[in-house]
Amino acid sequence: MGRFLQFLLHRPVLRSSLAVTIAVFLSCCCPASGKKKLYIGALFPMSGGWPGGQACLPAAQMALDLVNNRTDILPDYEMELIHYDSRCDPGEATKLLYDLLYTEPIKVVLMPGCSSVSTLVAEAARMWNLIVLSYGSSSPALSNRQRFPTFFRTHPSATLHNPTRVQLFQKWKWTKIATIQQTTEVFTSTLDDLEERVKEAEIEISVRQSFLTDPAVAVKNLKRQDARIIVGLFYETEARKVFCEVYKEKLYGKKYVWFLIGWYADNWFKIKDPSINCTVEQMTEAVEGHVTTEIVMLNPETVRGASNLTSQEFLAQLMSKLGGKNPEETGGFQEAPLAYDAVWALALALNKTVGPLKAKGLGLEDFNYNNRDITSEIYRAMNTSSFEGVSGHVVFDAQGSRMAWTLIEQLQGGSYKKIGYYDSTKGNLSWYGNDKWIGLGPPADQTVVIEEFRYLSQKLFVSVSVFAGLGILLGIVCLSFNIYNSNVRYIQNSQPYLNNLTAVGCMVALAAVFPLGIDGLYVHRRQFPVICQFRLWLLGLGFSLAYGSMFTKIWWVHTVFTKKDEKKDKRKVLCMITAPVTMILSSQQDASFAFAALAIVFSVYITLVVLFIPKMRRLIMRGEWQSDAQETMKTGSSINNNDDEKSRQLERENKELQKIIQEKEERVSELRNQLTERQALQSRRRTSTVSNHSSPPITITHSNPRSLAQPPGYSAPNSDPHIVSPTFTNSSSLCQPKGKINRNNCHTSRLQMLYK
Repeated sequence: MGRFLQFLLHRPVLRSSLAVTIAVFLSCCCPASGKKKLYIGALFPMSGGWPGGQACLPAAQMALDLVNNRTDILPDYEMELIHYDSRCDPGEATKLLYDLLYTEPIKVVLMPGCSSVSTLVAEAARMWNLIVLSYGSSSPALSNRQRFPTFFRTHPSATLHNPTRVQLFQKWKWTKIATIQQTTEVFTSTLDDLEERVKEAEIEISVRQSFLTDPAVAVKNLKRQDARIIVGLFYETEARKVFCEVYKEKLYGKKYVWFLIGWYADNWFKIKDPSINCTVEQMTEAVEGHVTTEIVMLNPETVRGASNLTSQEFLAQLMSKLGGKNPEETGGFQEAPLAYDAVWALALALNKTVGPLKAKGLGLEDFNYNNRDITSEIYRAMNTSSFEGVSGHVVFDAQGSRMAWTLIEQLQGGSYKKIGYYDSTKGNLSWYGNDKWIGLGPPADQTVVIEEFRYLSQKLFVSVSVFAGLGILLGIVCLSFNIYNSNVRYIQNSQPYLNNLTAVGCMVALAAVFPLGIDGLYVHRRQFPVICQFRLWLLGLGFSLAYGSMFTKIWWVHTVFTKKDEKKDKRKVLCMITAPVTMILSSQQDASFAFAALAIVFSVYITLVVLFIPKMRRLIMRGEWQSDAQETMKTGSSINNNDDEKSRQLERENKELQKIIQEKEERVSELRNQLTERQALQSRRRTSTVSNHSSPPITITHSNPRSLAQPPGYSAPNSDPHIVSPTFTNSSSLCQPKGKINRNNCHTSRLQMLYK
């Protein structure tokens, strides 16, 4: 046996396990001072997404020491903590929960930390009739009494942040926000609750992004969709990844407002993290000015509660317990008061059950995982808890969640500054100093961001409105000038009615600039639809009148110069052309307003200047202020009598052509006479030749009847085919047989005779 013990003692792992087993056995069999042990199974995350156990475990041990030394609280019992490191990992917590449940001694209560771990523990605890009391779980899902019937927590639900956020959104009249979350149940359920609350407040979540481990794509989407008011829901380690990407995308500064969870360590952005490639300076620049909403975890008043300690005395003892560690680098330092009060809430509740259980012949030491009576007594005692703790007044609602105030802080110059409180039970929002928003830049700036945006917007609106007003004045001058000089022929010939419509349309379009840039602060919510419709109607009507009349004029000129030969009664009536109006709408209200308003102003100015200034200049320079009949004859007749002039020109051309045709006909008649005379001469010669030689007559027939064909429109000569002697045919014929009368087959010596 001695050798076996020596073998065990030489094995480090076995040695530690043996020591724990012996200690537990001795504590069960021989409790100190005759007190009975009550064991609490706890899970404290010393690392992971939220390493809250680094400060919460020492705070819980401080509370246990004080409770065990009190004679008025559980005088016959001694509470002992059996704890493990859950790493804020549900998988690791599953293994540890198995060890807690299936390893002696029996645990009276379970105390998990992270929301993901608490969800696992609380859902399984009902099967073992165990009360679960959490000190660091904020998931709204844990408020479900059907799913977690024995769950309590001194950390308020994360949904308690949402009423505060909505109050801030309404206070500064933000109607559109964006969200980015880590895909875990705690943040998903928190965001679902926020979505319901902002919907009731008529606030829109325009962008909703999520990520599992890498937030790069989600942050780029926020940038691409121009998110400005952004609510971020993620653990501290992921927060460093997010803001490293925020720095790369330049999604920070005075144009952006970030809302984060307030339970990170104060220097969370300065902690070196191998998973990011941003420097401390870059991270500090990116996170500057963000706002946090944090549950009030330290009693701001100097009162002594159940532990007989003030909040400041508690912090002093905790700092001593931590051994001089920097609180900013210690995970869970802010939540330490919650862990401290959780132990006190458990001790006071167990103390309440001693009397009722004794009346039933039971004691807390009789608890086992099958005894529902003791569990019911502990549940009733916890549900009625109410005491002053170092974190404030401790009380649970019907869902087992802590009710508390919300602290609003802002990072200024690398450190968090308190800027206000919100009491969700009364709906009161109180501020430090004056009731103004703290600037989002460096602390020395002290610029009120909303007032700065509004000032710049109003300045832009006033500037553009001045140009619009001057444009309307110019339109009135042009319209008056056109109406007053309507009797001047130069004005009459330029379609003055269409010009008047153009001027009126330009003024109506300029009037649309004013409702386009009006500040919603001065408009009642019910009047928004009317104003939006009014500006669209003004813009559409102005565009239709101005550019429709110009297109009509262009069409009129087109018909005059391309269809002059058509009769006037066949012309179709000039129609109003309405162009579709599209507006660029985005969350960049100032840029959108500037683009739309300046486009309207410049286009109207160009239209009025090009259309009216040349007319005004001509009339002023030439003194053409009265109607001029001669000018009308010169200009009006050239346009209105164009068809008559063309008719007269055609008549002149027709007469000239008829004269030419008559001359040609006379010439042709002369040539016919000459041809007839020559044919007669040839006939006499042939007769003489026949009589002298007594040769039989030879009849010459043309092989091609078209050779002697007459021109179109002329009648053929009334002469019969003649008989030509062979001698004349062979020696003095004008054309070769079977040929046409042309330059190729006519003898050149006979051409002069033919055309003599």
